[in-house]
Amino acid sequence: MEVCIDSVISAINAEKGGAARVELCSNLMEGGTTPSIGMLKIIKRTTKIPVFVMIRPRGGDFLYTEEELSVMSEDILDLKSAGADGFVFGVLNPDGTVDFDSCKNLLELTKPLPCTFHRAIDMTNNIFDSLETVISLGFTRVLTSGGDSSALEGLPVITQMINQAAGRICVMPGGGITDRNLERIITSSGAKEFHASARSSLQSNMIFQKSGVTMGASLSPPEFSNKICDSNKVKLFNERYHDC
Repeated sequence: MEVCIDSVISAINAEKGGAARVELCSNLMEGGTTPSIGMLKIIKRTTKIPVFVMIRPRGGDFLYTEEELSVMSEDILDLKSAGADGFVFGVLNPDGTVDFDSCKNLLELTKPLPCTFHRAIDMTNNIFDSLETVISLGFTRVLTSGGDSSALEGLPVITQMINQAAGRICVMPGGGITDRNLERIITSSGAKEFHASARSSLQSNMIFQKSGVTMGASLSPPEFSNKICDSNKVKLFNERYHDC
């Protein structure tokens, strides 16, 4: 089980629950962006499981300018030096194909660490052709919801992708996976790994909680509760996985 996290407490809880690896992001409200070096350093000090770091300079699409690609390159070098165990990224062309050259250049910077091509593959114009490109680039795994809004809805495509990959790459289902649908996804697809957030709400310790003021934009999250990885949920996921 890979757990998607955006805080130190979530990393600790993921390890406590039995996760095999965490994907460290910032800004999960937009699907995850590059986290801070400080966050990675503290997580590496407080946990022992591998930490794969998201490299995504902003939310939105996966078509990046030269300047954004330079930011991604600098982030890889800095986070690699700070102790990252692997990286997660993906770059697309305007026509919805995988940007082979940009991905190759970024992969060169990550060596010898393993890399995951993230759900950018779900936004490509042909997910099966894109899978071949990702394999040829040398990514270790690909995170996918099967080109649909959730892994359950994309289950038939995920199954096809796993069959097509034939062990050349790990196809890892992710997106809307819960303890209730995990068994169906694993059993039907034959996936060996899966990706989930396993989160619960944690209420703020603030005694004075001012209402009517938010720090976010149009989709404002609650100011006095946070979503964190729940170690009990991780344990439940693992139990369901091993029952499959």
